[in-house]
Amino acid sequence: MRLLWPLINASQALFTVVWSALWIPIALLSSLVARDRRVGLAFARRVWSPGILWAAITRLEVEGSERFAGGGPCFFVANHQSWLDVPALFVALRRPVLFVAKRELARVPFMGRYIGAMGMVFIDRSHRQDSARSVGQATERLRQGWSVVSFPEGTRSRDLQVHAFKTATFAAAIEAGVPVVPVAIEGAGRALPPEGWHPRPGRIRVLFGEPISTAGLDRADRAALAERAEGEVRALLARLRSE
Repeated sequence: MRLLWPLINASQALFTVVWSALWIPIALLSSLVARDRRVGLAFARRVWSPGILWAAITRLEVEGSERFAGGGPCFFVANHQSWLDVPALFVALRRPVLFVAKRELARVPFMGRYIGAMGMVFIDRSHRQDSARSVGQATERLRQGWSVVSFPEGTRSRDLQVHAFKTATFAAAIEAGVPVVPVAIEGAGRALPPEGWHPRPGRIRVLFGEPISTAGLDRADRAALAERAEGEVRALLARLRSE
């Protein structure tokens, strides 16, 4: 079986490229015709993401989504184990969501164009001015009624542990007055490790925590808010690993 995995992984990689090259232009064109980003986001949630997870031979389990069932915009913050975190959250959230994405993804064929057209937020945390502008864009999206997803660690965790949350994007939740929802993702890093393309069959579990209110907070509180959210994500991840 070990000898077959390189062939299986090559097939999975080819499927992922073809699947993305097929559906991303369809999503873009559909949004353009309908003049509604939600159409393009629905393709990501209902078609593209399930296909990616299927190709990776993963099973998705979701718990706690009833905690934010009210329908208002939320700022979701999750640990980051793998590239599969994105399709997993698209499916798990079951609502139109926008992601905060690293600036370099803008150069990725198809994907970069899609991220920009959907109104998602590119961020370069190494440049303060760009980061501040991105926080302003995230704030605007939240005020418009969109939910936004961020991976505050800034990059994928190589050791599958939760690393320190960067504080900048939490200012967006505070300024927009929306709750912060901690999210733990477990299993994605084993299904698709951060380095290379070697998916393995497995289970991805997503656990949503209780929303954290931002009422009464200001920008000066963003570090404390980030620290609290990080602690909640750590606790949720520990719960998943103990079950």
